Amino acid sequence: MFRFPGQSLLEDWASARRFQALPDAARSIVFYAEDGDSWPHFEPIVRELTGEMGREVCYLTSSRSDPVLRTSNPRIRPFCIGEGLVRTSLFLSLRAGVCVMTMPDLQTFHLKRSQAQNVHYVYVFHSMVSTHMIYRKAAFDAFDTILCVGPHHEREIRATEQTYGLAPKKLIPCGYGRLDTMLASRRAGSSAAPNRSAPAHVLVAPSWGPHGLLETRGVELCRVLLSSGLRVTVRPHPMTRRKWPECIREIERGFGGEDRLTLETGVAAFDSLESADVMISDWSGAALEFAFAYERPVLFVDVPRKVNNPEYERISCEPLEVSIREQVGRVISPDRLADLPMHLEALMRDGEGIRARIQRVRAETVYNVSESGRVGARAIAEIAGGQETEDRRQETEGEQDGR
Repeated sequence: MFRFPGQSLLEDWASARRFQALPDAARSIVFYAEDGDSWPHFEPIVRELTGEMGREVCYLTSSRSDPVLRTSNPRIRPFCIGEGLVRTSLFLSLRAGVCVMTMPDLQTFHLKRSQAQNVHYVYVFHSMVSTHMIYRKAAFDAFDTILCVGPHHEREIRATEQTYGLAPKKLIPCGYGRLDTMLASRRAGSSAAPNRSAPAHVLVAPSWGPHGLLETRGVELCRVLLSSGLRVTVRPHPMTRRKWPECIREIERGFGGEDRLTLETGVAAFDSLESADVMISDWSGAALEFAFAYERPVLFVDVPRKVNNPEYERISCEPLEVSIREQVGRVISPDRLADLPMHLEALMRDGEGIRARIQRVRAETVYNVSESGRVGARAIAEIAGGQETEDRRQETEGEQDGR
């Protein structure tokens, strides 16, 4: 459908006004999604809140293709607010009890804490990786409560607070919703076991950045895998598609006619994850999701670390994405890509051994496996209840002061 210039902006303003016009009780719990990929991380929590708990939630999204905009759940009120001036303004004037986000760096860039109300900000992780190397230095400092994936997040955040003299945040041992959804899909029988009579299926799912695996070695990697007779799915990170599209076009030009290579443009579906025998990655959190959900190995190509916080070594915790790699797979040098087939074969041969190791590491690394939605929903509902009580107290004090 054709849109006149400015039409989308007008729609965003109208949507923001509809949200702000709601009664306070309707804005008690607000979720904000920067894109449609946020929903898999919110879904287990929202499902619990709007299900047996009977709560209503507002869902602000910056994506016009967000699946929540088409929801049939009467307890979810969705609003598209875009990603420009409307969003910035709405955040500054936000009136809500609790605002739940998967987007870090609150207060650092254009999204600020509300100046209109004492909103309680809750962070939900969209990756299981550590907080202090891949994320920016102050990524979580402005949040009031953090729903931690595992003990590593609690240790790192407390160490960060101590190092920089920050006020302590409320840390909830929660878990990881996307992992729970993947495990549920697997238990329901939709996870296809690898077909041992067909060529082995290798899923390439790295992180993104100037030193990322696809950005630096994508064509060479695909050539080695295909020349070994393997079936390959390349699943670029959304930020690779956005900021380094040329590396994807090079793969398309080089292997567009190869029927054993699939280029997957979405990251929400589980099909390629479910059918892969092994994953190749670098520093991506998707590697941990794959290993923990399907109990299959990961081969890590040791490109330079993804470092967004140059001070990360001040935090005396080894990042999880560094320490865990040898426990769920193997690590090889990017200069030895020719050895990939040999290492892949060894990993797939050690099926039961690596499965047992992954199960042990998962139990040690992730809280409340298969229960994170319930835990997160109860924590958010409790915070919202406390915020409502505090708001009423402040209103009462204001009325008394005005007499």
